[in-house]
Amino acid sequence: MNRNKRQKVYRIVMLIIIVSVITFVITSILNYDNSRKYVISTSKDTTIVQKIETSISSIKKILDEKYLGELNDEELIDGALRGMVAAAGDVYTEYYSKKELEDFKASTLGNFVGIGIYMQADMESGRVTVISPIAGSPAEKAGIKTGDKIIKVDGIEYTAEQIDEVTTHVRGEVGTNVELELERNGEKINVTVTRENVHINYIEEKMLENNIAYIAITTFDEGCARDFTNSYNKLAAEGAKALIIDLRNNGGGLVDEALEIADLICDKGEILLETADKNNNKETRRGKTSPTISIPIVIITNEGSASASEILAGALKDNGKAKIVGEKTYGKGVIQELIYLSNGGALKVTSAEYYTPKGNKINKIGIEPNYKVTDKDEQLKKAVEVVKTEI
Repeated sequence: MNRNKRQKVYRIVMLIIIVSVITFVITSILNYDNSRKYVISTSKDTTIVQKIETSISSIKKILDEKYLGELNDEELIDGALRGMVAAAGDVYTEYYSKKELEDFKASTLGNFVGIGIYMQADMESGRVTVISPIAGSPAEKAGIKTGDKIIKVDGIEYTAEQIDEVTTHVRGEVGTNVELELERNGEKINVTVTRENVHINYIEEKMLENNIAYIAITTFDEGCARDFTNSYNKLAAEGAKALIIDLRNNGGGLVDEALEIADLICDKGEILLETADKNNNKETRRGKTSPTISIPIVIITNEGSASASEILAGALKDNGKAKIVGEKTYGKGVIQELIYLSNGGALKVTSAEYYTPKGNKINKIGIEPNYKVTDKDEQLKKAVEVVKTEI
C-alpha cells in the first residue's frame, strides 16, 4: 500500500477514534449500496473502551468491503492506537510501534541512522519544529537551526500532528538524501541532507585559560553522568580551578542522568527537583551524597536547552551552585514515562510537570540566565569572564 493510501486510512481511523472519545456518543449511519447500512452506535450504558471497539469494528468492516486498495491489519492497529493517543492533545505523549520503539531505544543509546535533530510538534504554528540539531550531525552540517519549522519532507507536506511520520521519513539508509522544505523567520528554505550513522558524543572536554575546565553536554542519554564524571576527574587532575558546563542546544534526555550530575555538585539533602502529577501528588528529589565538585561553576544555555538541561540548570542555579550565561532556555517542563505494551510497542506519556528547587515553573516559561548574552560567539567569553571572578 503506497504512502498516500496509508495516510488516508490512518486519518479515517484517527478521526473515528477522536470523535468517539471526545463526544462519547456517536450515532452515524453509513450507506454504501442503498440496501445495507452500518451503524456506529454507542449507548449511554457502554464504557469508552466498548465505544471505541464498536466504532473501530464497524469502520474496519466497511474498509474490508469497500476500500479499493489493500489493507495491512498491523498498520491499521498502529494507526488506531496512534490516533487515540494523538487525541489527548499533548505534543509529548506518543505511541511507538515495535519498530519505532526499537529506533527510540537506539537513539537513547547514542546511535541511529538519520539526520540528527531534536524536534517537537508545535501546535500553535501547526508544524513540526526543530528544538536543536545534534552537534556534528548531518542536520547541523546542512545549516538546520533551532526554531526551523519543517514544512515538507521529500515533497510531502506534514503538520504538527504527523510528527511520528516526519521522524520515520527523515530516517533511512546511510548515504541517501532527504529533501527538507523549512520555514525560518517567515522565509522558505530548501535543504538537502545526507543520512549518516549519527553517533551522539555526550561529552566534549577541554581546559581553557586560567585552569578553567570546560565540559559540553550534548544530550542526557544513558551513560551521560558517568562520562561527565570521568571528564571532570580528568580535568580536575590537571588542576581545574573552575568549571563551565555548556548546555547549548542540549534538547534533554533521561532525567535521572541530569539529576546524577546535579548530585555531584549540590549538598546532601538539598532539593534538586520537584514534580507534580495530574492528581497534584508531589515528589521531591534531593541530593543523596556530599558534593564531589565544589569549584565555581558557570552554565551556558540558549533557546535549544530543554527538558533535562533545564532540570540541571535550575537545580544548580536555585541552590546557588552556578551562574547561568546566555539565553533563556526552551521551556519544556514536563516529564514523560515510557510504558511498554504487550504488542511490542510502548506509550511515552506525559505524567508529571516539574519545578525548580525554589518552586519555579519551567513549562512554556524557561529559565532566565543571570547574564543575558545573545551572541553565540560572546557567550563562552562571558562565561569565562564571570567564572574568573570567583576563582
